[in-house]
This record gives sequence, structure tokens and C-alpha cells, in this order.
Amino acid sequence: MSGYDRRAFLRGALATGIAGTVAAGTPGVVAPRDAASPGAPAAFPAAFHGPHQAGVLEPPARRTAVAAFDVVAGKRDELRDLLRALTDRARALTSGGPPPDPGITAPPADSGILGPDVPPGALRVTLGVGASLFDDRYGLAGRKPSGLTAMPTFPNDDLDPHWCHGDLSLQLSADDDDTVLHALRDIARHTRGAMQLRWRMNGFSSPPRPAGTQRNLMGFKDGIANPDTADAAEMDRLVWVRGETPETAWTTGGSYAVIRLIRMRVEFWDRVSLSEQEQMFGRAKDTGAPLDGLREQDVPRYELDPEGAVIPLTSHIRRANPRTPQADGSRILRRGYNYDRGTDAVGDLDVGLVFTCYQRDVRRQFETVQHRLEDEPLVDYITPFGGGYFFVLPGVRDAADSYARFMQV
Repeated sequence: MSGYDRRAFLRGALATGIAGTVAAGTPGVVAPRDAASPGAPAAFPAAFHGPHQAGVLEPPARRTAVAAFDVVAGKRDELRDLLRALTDRARALTSGGPPPDPGITAPPADSGILGPDVPPGALRVTLGVGASLFDDRYGLAGRKPSGLTAMPTFPNDDLDPHWCHGDLSLQLSADDDDTVLHALRDIARHTRGAMQLRWRMNGFSSPPRPAGTQRNLMGFKDGIANPDTADAAEMDRLVWVRGETPETAWTTGGSYAVIRLIRMRVEFWDRVSLSEQEQMFGRAKDTGAPLDGLREQDVPRYELDPEGAVIPLTSHIRRANPRTPQADGSRILRRGYNYDRGTDAVGDLDVGLVFTCYQRDVRRQFETVQHRLEDEPLVDYITPFGGGYFFVLPGVRDAADSYARFMQV
């Protein structure tokens, strides 16, 4: 596709995005805004707009798709058009409503898999940018977030290049699989010729069984010790970025995302005794409680167990979060989804974890934790094979704003 054709296609996508939003009269939704009327009310629910994107602080949805894309737009203006098209589709999809009538001879404006009146389905759209987007293609090197790099290979990784990195990350989360797939198809349709899929992983979260935090596919509760997302000061300290220079001021309200695709060798794990599994994690499998406690939210008392007689010094929870003043600043906001890709070439189950975490500083937080976890006993049963580092853009402020704001000079 030529540069001219890409620009024309994206202009059409933008027009469709505006025309395809919810019509006036739909409960809870304001009529679409006329772009020529700056004083008109916002066209979309306020839930889409704000200082931060959705999908970071919220608990994991039941279903998700995590994907990375390579941008193939030829010029800076085409990249801007792509980001605006992504904004308009995210607004429309999270609003729901009937798609426009395309006329008798045109293709349908919507895939139709959710019916004639598209439900919002509690959809969340979370967009990030990778370090590779700030190469010399679009003249954005001076806008690159200071802490954004390509994800390195850590000890015990077995990274597959086909499952790593990307110019953009996109996470779509909702209550149902068809809502996620509908959004992915819609976005792919409206951005064709400007970005192409690099890798994609579908995931799901488990309901509390019997209560409390969800479980991963090793059977243990996952994410018990997260910081309190209701504590705004704590989120400002650990999750949300604040740009400190004129070049990075635009990053305020964003967050660094680390995505890790981790296969679990469950055939081997299921042959390990319960006591050994619990010693590796440092928690009871049934309740999620630390091995020196009774309930999942009990705080481990490492100071009473300096030799690791109860909770081993090599256990996952003790290495990940030693609960010392020095380690407090390396805490991360963990968001995990399970995945199931069926079986591999030799018939073993291909299942595992889509690990995502958010933080202000990848080196100080995720990488510090990751280095503490090197050669922990669990590495015999897990294989990280993909993912990447991305910067989750700040939220879209209002109907006149878009994901392309960071490109402004």
C-alpha cells in the first residue's frame, strides 16, 4: 500500500470511527460530538476519559487479549493518523451502540458477532508504546520516555524473537471472549495498512475459589501482596509516572508495563509433592496464607524466621518481596492472566501465565525483583519465552484529545 493509500485509508477510518459511535438517545451515552463545534459536549462516556488509561488499576477482567504490533505507517503524519484512529475506535468500542448504516452496496460497518446493537461489555482498552517506535522513522527520538528500553534476556529465559517486543502494545479486556475478539477485529479493520500484528496471546482470569485472590495454573493464588490500588498516594509513588523535563512532561499519568509470557511445565509440576510446592512459593496452596500465617492477607514475619526454617529463604514470596525498608521501593503492581494454547508438538500441555506489571521505574522495580528471583526453585517449572517492555500512554483527557498527544512538539 502506498503512502497516499495509507493516508486515505486512515482518514476513512477516522471518519468511520466518528460516524460509528453511539447514536443520541442510547441510555447513558451522549450523542456524538461534532468535530467542528469545539464547545459541544463530550461525545463519549466520561469513563473513557481521564488522567490514566483503564486496565491498570482495575482487577483483571475475565477475558483478555494481549498483543503487540509493528507500525508500518510510512510517515510521521500517518503514525499520527493511526493513533487518532485507535483513539476513536477505543472510544466507540467502550461506548457500545448500533453501528452506522453503510448503505446497500458497502460492506457492513461491523462484524456483527455481538449482534446489531453492540454492548460495551465492560471493555477496557490499554495502549502502550515500545522503545522501537522511537527510532529514526518518525523523528520521535526526543520524545522517548527516559526509562523505556527493549526487554533484555534474563537468566533462565528462553525468549523466542517471534513472541517479543513491538512498536505498540494493545490489551483488550472484557467479561466475554466475543467482546474481546470483536474489539480486536474492529481495530484491525480500521488500522489496516498502518500497523500489523506481531504477536498475540489470549488470557483468562479465574474466579475466586473459594474466596480471595485468583489462582494461576499451578494452583496458587497470584497477586496477593499487591500494593493498595485505592491508595492514590501509593499509586503515585509506585505506578504512575511524572515527567520531570519539558521533553518528558507528556509522560505524566502513564506507567511502564512489563509483559512476560511464561510457560508452566505442569506435567512436571503435578508430580511434585504438596509440601515441596508450598516451600517453593512460601504459601499454603489451599488458603494462600504465608507458611507462618493462617489467612492469605497475613503478613509474613520474616524477622522471626531469619534462617528460613518456616518460609525458606529461597521461596518465591521471600525473594520477590523481602519486606525490608530497602525493598519497599521495588514493589510492583502485578496483573496476571492464565493462558491455554492447547498442546505442543510433542503433546505436552502449552499453558502458563501472561504476567503484566506496572511501575514508575522498570530498573528500580521489576528488574530489581527479577534479579532477586534468579535461580529460585520455581525456574525448573517455568519458561519465560516472550513479552516486552512498553510505556502505557497517559489517559485521553477529553473528546478533543487522542493517543497521539505525545507526538506534539
